[in-house]
Amino acid sequence: MPVLFIGHGSPMHAIEDSAFSKAWGEMGASLPAPTAILVISAHWMTRGVSLVHIGRKPRTIHDFGGFPRALHEAQYPAPGAPDAAAATLELLRDHHAEADLEWGLDHGAWCVLLRMFPKADVPVYQLSLDLSRPLKDHMALARDLRALRRKGVLIVGSGNAVHNLPAMRYGVDAFDWAREFDGRIASAIERRDYAALAEIDPRDPLTRIAHPTIEHFLPLLYTLGAAEEADKPSFFAEGFDLGSISMRSVLLAA
Repeated sequence: MPVLFIGHGSPMHAIEDSAFSKAWGEMGASLPAPTAILVISAHWMTRGVSLVHIGRKPRTIHDFGGFPRALHEAQYPAPGAPDAAAATLELLRDHHAEADLEWGLDHGAWCVLLRMFPKADVPVYQLSLDLSRPLKDHMALARDLRALRRKGVLIVGSGNAVHNLPAMRYGVDAFDWAREFDGRIASAIERRDYAALAEIDPRDPLTRIAHPTIEHFLPLLYTLGAAEEADKPSFFAEGFDLGSISMRSVLLAA
């Protein structure tokens, strides 16, 4: 299977047509049918342990506020993927991952999948982001997930290449600093210098304004870490929401 990174942005893309939601739908339709989908979302954060959800009926989590009723009522009733989750736990044994039954599908997962696989008929499960790990460890963990691709599992990182909520403004072009950081990310991906992105210093001034908190950057490291040597990167969505949210989305496929 290929591996994806989705710049998910606002949850409203789940129920409103946009260039980005259209691109997600077209990508979903173009992919070979997955046996299961593993999502690494910016919105499931843990500390000290990586968790794998093993439930058979993951709930749709509405982890946001202030949006229209239609979004709060939206459901994504995909089945869970306990067998794929068990295989994931085995692959991550050296990383001390643990099973979870409490989570489900947060909006970083279901808002994207609602567009990509609207029938909700592909089993889905999530892996949490252990925020206590350094960046390089996230990418190393992702390397151990590569075997899932050969089992037909679609690995999807869901975050944003630039994500600064306090800086969001309606009706503005992308800020210069947002374009600069997004450009650096795109250039490293095009060069296939994925390791360089695991060496970014979160304390660097440009990184700090592009990512006041790092959780939306981390899913990109899982996508890139799961890449194989033969994979070629391409971007199937680009642009910005509200000046400070990069919607860049990446496909890695042989």
